[in-house]
Amino acid sequence: MQTSTVTFTRERTIRFSDCDPAGIVFYPQYFVMFNGLVEDWFTEGLNISYQQMIMTRQIGLPMVHLEASFRAISKMGDKVLLQLKVEKLGGKSMRLLMQCVSALDGQLRMEAKQTLVTTSLMTHQAIDIPADFRAAITGLGFADAAQ
Repeated sequence: MQTSTVTFTRERTIRFSDCDPAGIVFYPQYFVMFNGLVEDWFTEGLNISYQQMIMTRQIGLPMVHLEASFRAISKMGDKVLLQLKVEKLGGKSMRLLMQCVSALDGQLRMEAKQTLVTTSLMTHQAIDIPADFRAAITGLGFADAAQ
């Protein structure tokens, strides 16, 4: 398996709204954080507007498979790094490795592998990954196995 040589990273502070009454991240909130990371990766990392992808181009990116491992807690006020790497690039799908690590000491808090599929929002059917998406991803050091 080939993984991208480039990691897209964003720093984030764990907020009150991320936490349960015990003051630790309520686990579904990690998936909300990772969804935001994917949006930022497209817009800032790939230079493809996520908003235009959805609203104008009518291309969806639903998650079809998810694996997650929770390693350590994150608490309100913690500074974390949200990281994204492409693990696999297929014809209509991509598998991403997403990690949340402590910005202080690099401790892995949580990681997920998710498979996203490009779809038409008109037909809700899978479509080939658009050429500009593929070019931007392969430009990040990922060998294009689907060509």
